Amino acid sequence: MAAEEEGLTGPGEARPAPEPGPEPAAEVRPEPTADPVHEHRPGPGSVPELLLGRPPMARPLPSFDHEAAPAEPGPLFVDWLATALHAGVLDPQAFTLSTVDADGMPDARVLVLRDVDAAGTGWNFSADADSPKGRQLAGHPAAALTVYWPQLGRQVRVRGTVERAADLVAAAEFATRSPAARVHALVGQQSEPLGSFAEYDEAVAVARRRLEAHPDAVPPGHAVYTLWAHEVEFWQGDAQRRHIRLRYTRTGPVSSPEWSRTLIWP
Repeated sequence: MAAEEEGLTGPGEARPAPEPGPEPAAEVRPEPTADPVHEHRPGPGSVPELLLGRPPMARPLPSFDHEAAPAEPGPLFVDWLATALHAGVLDPQAFTLSTVDADGMPDARVLVLRDVDAAGTGWNFSADADSPKGRQLAGHPAAALTVYWPQLGRQVRVRGTVERAADLVAAAEFATRSPAARVHALVGQQSEPLGSFAEYDEAVAVARRRLEAHPDAVPPGHAVYTLWAHEVEFWQGDAQRRHIRLRYTRTGPVSSPEWSRTLIWP
């Protein structure tokens, strides 16, 4: 191979004259390609194409013997939660809280489940009372709670009334959180318009200094809520659509709950 073909000819060295030959073909430049970041972005109407051939529940799923289910929903939820943890489900404590605003429009967001009592009557979570969900719960104290664990094809649905706990309970719960979680909760202004992340970072710095100076500081809007379940449904998915749904309905008061169990159609 000639030296000039490898770009190895040194400066000042003579290059041999090219031998006569046919005129070189015109250089063909490739058409510009799409931005790699957006090259594979699905176009309008492509959602069915993306989902085609990916049926839900098409995988091995656990069984559910509904006839052996306990008399109350609490022990069954603990058993399913432990199974989810053992199966490596990510964030198994995450749930969707659904509420209704003053205009009757539904709203939903993902929160963290804090506790469930032994019977499965009281389901605890915390939130900012000054946030949209807090205002919605104040105006219409009823909600639905939904947990879904994809690896297991299991869903738990809870409906009932919501009660806000005393401020002392909220303060005790807040103290159990990590320092980072408390700092970001002290920032406040949840769901309000944000001008820039520089503004947010400055607010975080102020909140951090506040927590360092006052370790017992609690946001004024921090609240702990209990959803008192009227219904709890356990849903086990099945690849053949033979889903198993077991619904618990509370017939007694919160202080001494009694539950009835009903197998319902998929």
